[in-house]
Amino acid sequence: MTGGDFRAPDGCRLAYDVQGEGLPVLWQHGLGADRAQPAEVFPDLPGVRRITLECRGHGRSDLGDEAGLSIARFADDALALLDHLGIDGAVVGGISLGAAIALRLAALHPARVAGLVLARPAWVDEDGPERLAIYRDVAALLRDHGPDEGRRRLLDLPRYRAVAEASPDNAASMRWFFDRPRPDTTIALLDRIPLQGPGVPRDAIGRLDLPARVIANDQDYVHPLAAARTLAGLIPDAELRVVTSKTVDRERYVAEFRAALADFLRGQAA
Repeated sequence: MTGGDFRAPDGCRLAYDVQGEGLPVLWQHGLGADRAQPAEVFPDLPGVRRITLECRGHGRSDLGDEAGLSIARFADDALALLDHLGIDGAVVGGISLGAAIALRLAALHPARVAGLVLARPAWVDEDGPERLAIYRDVAALLRDHGPDEGRRRLLDLPRYRAVAEASPDNAASMRWFFDRPRPDTTIALLDRIPLQGPGVPRDAIGRLDLPARVIANDQDYVHPLAAARTLAGLIPDAELRVVTSKTVDRERYVAEFRAALADFLRGQAA
């Protein structure tokens, strides 16, 4: 694996990883995660190069100007990384936030996107869906009470209890935010990003003209299967693959996710 860092146009230092050789695949993480999350479910395929940008405030990347944090900025940064690496076109995709970034790139920069993978999408076209409000609850508790007391208070919130009942895996992620090494970036990210959306209207989604796959699972409060089905229905010729939820069996989730992604990427690399 190789990688390094580069400077975005505004000077923010951003880190990235590159693994493999061949077809470039920009493969992005979810909100609050780092390069390890998308790497876990990425198949080991010959002739495929995985490229992962750690977005501002994630992993080894700097936060930059908090006021400028947005899905649109993350997408611009991803495009800047492709420029930095001298890549004219790539398959783009990602998990949750990464899916929103990929959707925006495909809609706004179609000449740069050869294929699209939307995994466990949290957004369709709307800004600030109610199901993401739990992230802002976490940000407020962490800011006002710190990690230990904030986590304790989270467990008493009705919205957290609804998340835990529907998706224990999502609930575990919400608790994990209180252990994240960089509480300042956690607060900044969770305060802002859940209020946004990809900035791509449904008619633009319906005009996408490229190979596309949507990967989703049930028992997921934040990333409902209904959202994935909607996107798969909007994108012409997109195929939906439903995999086992992490709540049910994490090993099966990873294996089925890798298989669904590998099948798609083999077709693009051929």
